[in-house]
Amino acid sequence: MTITVWLESAIRDAERRGLPTLRPLLEALARSTSALRAADWNENAAGEHGPSTDVNGR
Repeated sequence: MTITVWLESAIRDAERRGLPTLRPLLEALARSTSALRAADWNENAAGEHGPSTDVNGR
């Protein structure tokens, strides 16, 4: 499910429940989620990491 599809569904559900004031909050959550997913530190979802270091940077 894409963020766009989720947002459309969530807005429809909120409106169906008589909660139209949730729309700006849902839109903000969708924007934030998109920004987090697009962050450059999030590029490698394969679980691979660079060289390991301990807490002292060694």
